Amino acid sequence: MTTKQFRKKPIVVSAYRTDEIAFIETLEGTMKAEVGDWIVTGIKGEQYPVKPEIFLATYEAID
Repeated sequence: MTTKQFRKKPIVVSAYRTDEIAFIETLEGTMKAEVGDWIVTGIKGEQYPVKPEIFLATYEAID
């Protein structure tokens, strides 16, 4: 089997940083967001929590 490399397509998502523990209903089930995690809303309206270090490595602000 030959593997190839892929890059995520540049898409725009909405996100906010939570200031309280939250339980988010995701496509994979309920996930717990800790204080300081980012809650991302994807292109189909789905939501999921992202840890701050992963968020900063994956997303950048746009104007």
